[in-house]
Amino acid sequence: MSLAKIQQPFKVLIVDDEKQHRELEKEVLSGSRYCVSEACNGEEALDKLREEEFDVVLADKRMPGMDGDELCRQIRNDLGLKLLPVIMVTGTNDRMELLKSLQAGANDFIHKPYSPMELMARTDNLATHKRLTDQLENAETLLFALARMVEARDEHTGNHCSRLAHISVVMGEAMGLNSEELTALRRGGVLHDIGKLGIPDSILLKDGPLNDAEWIVMRQHTIIGYELLRGLKSMELTQPIVRSHHERWDGSGYPDGLKGEDIPLLARVFQLVDIYDALANARPYKPAFSIEKITLIMTGEVESGWRDPELTGLFLKILQERSDDLLLSVGEERDMGTEVFENIQRTGALTWKE
Repeated sequence: MSLAKIQQPFKVLIVDDEKQHRELEKEVLSGSRYCVSEACNGEEALDKLREEEFDVVLADKRMPGMDGDELCRQIRNDLGLKLLPVIMVTGTNDRMELLKSLQAGANDFIHKPYSPMELMARTDNLATHKRLTDQLENAETLLFALARMVEARDEHTGNHCSRLAHISVVMGEAMGLNSEELTALRRGGVLHDIGKLGIPDSILLKDGPLNDAEWIVMRQHTIIGYELLRGLKSMELTQPIVRSHHERWDGSGYPDGLKGEDIPLLARVFQLVDIYDALANARPYKPAFSIEKITLIMTGEVESGWRDPELTGLFLKILQERSDDLLLSVGEERDMGTEVFENIQRTGALTWKE
């Protein structure tokens, strides 16, 4: 997000069926810090939200037809605006009524009659948070687009990143991981090789095996990727996946030579998925392998001391009992950076493969 965008007035949508209440809120939020729009009912508000972006919505709880709670539900579910702050303006202090608004997706309340300073403070607080969230989302979108550029450099992998994201979540759900861990695995599927942006094309795109000196350079992609994500708090659980997905159970992996349970759990999960995807899909040098052959190879890697035995056993159980769950569904190949990457592709700038 540009500095100019951050410094723009907060865009506020006031939704109230009573004109005098809208006028009062507009008067409080007058001045150069705010750009105020208004809607007299929920339907009009939804139309405005479809047409333009806002930083915060002030919605009256009690309105004829579509009330504030229903408006909030439609903002969250129908429009998909999960992060748009909604402040419910209400004359009630009934705890059950307030709970209903929270369940509908409201972020905050302001009680009538309110002081002008309270209205401005609550509006400023949530609008500022929205701007910071947008800034973070833009940074993540750029990282995802860059990761897609890395994937595009190998014309044989197809939707490799999307498959890894999907299969990692299937495995994580079988393990009972929480939502934050599942999100980290999904992100890791796309971002795991983003550090290859820092690897010279002479090495990354080399036909034939790498020599010892070239392997030293190639292995740096895990550290480069980790450094790219290190400044983003939201990527805290994804960082170990990017750095440690080439470690081995016996300590013979890279970049840190971690051993056993010293290898972060999510990295151990992800490396199994990465290995499976390489085996299950055709490459120029190999066909797609059968479930039987994949099971034999992955079991052999456990016997060689490379993989976590317990996690490998669980993954192979999934593979043998419900392999269809590992297949990518239509539409799952898209993520935050897909649209940006596709726009880059349309420029004709991606010409690594002649």
